[in-house]
Amino acid sequence: MNLESWALFTATEAAMSLSPGPAVMMVVAVGIARGWKTSLFVTLGILTANAIYFALSATGIGSLLLTSPMLFMGIKYLGAAYLVYLGLSAILGKPSPISISRLDGPPQKGSRIFFSALSLQLTNPKILLTFVAILPQFIDQHEAVGLQMLILAICSIIPEFFILLGYGVLASKASHWATQEKYAVMTERIAGVLILCAATLVAAV
Repeated sequence: MNLESWALFTATEAAMSLSPGPAVMMVVAVGIARGWKTSLFVTLGILTANAIYFALSATGIGSLLLTSPMLFMGIKYLGAAYLVYLGLSAILGKPSPISISRLDGPPQKGSRIFFSALSLQLTNPKILLTFVAILPQFIDQHEAVGLQMLILAICSIIPEFFILLGYGVLASKASHWATQEKYAVMTERIAGVLILCAATLVAAV
């Protein structure tokens, strides 16, 4: 794996993290109701789930390389097509604004919030598709899979941490802005364009 692949993967992951989804909505909801510091428990839960997926993917992709290189290549091209689908959906779709303004009930413990976020991410089918269809595109079949997965995990977790942190801080400081439809549309369109650019680069290499 070369530096270009690392940079492309990092940019792709950042664009996908920027697009509002269940994880972002939970970060914003907790940020609005409890403050950005409490929303960090959500972020840590989301990223822990991602780390688990990376660990499982390392074994699965390694086995796939050994058993069927042709199937591996097929998944790579399907992954590029999936990126195109995500990008077009973000650009052409009608995103809903983040409408959660408050969380009812007494304050929850950080551990409970963490495990709620962990469960949310582990049961999100979009995340599973991401790991199954997109990761193989950035794996060099001639190098150690485990080391590459570790590098990709770092390239994914670090930018997503700061993106989710940013959402939590913005929600905490400006809840009225975070829930506006204009903001949701703008963010989705930007993310869609970035994802399409990433898909184009993936298909070209």
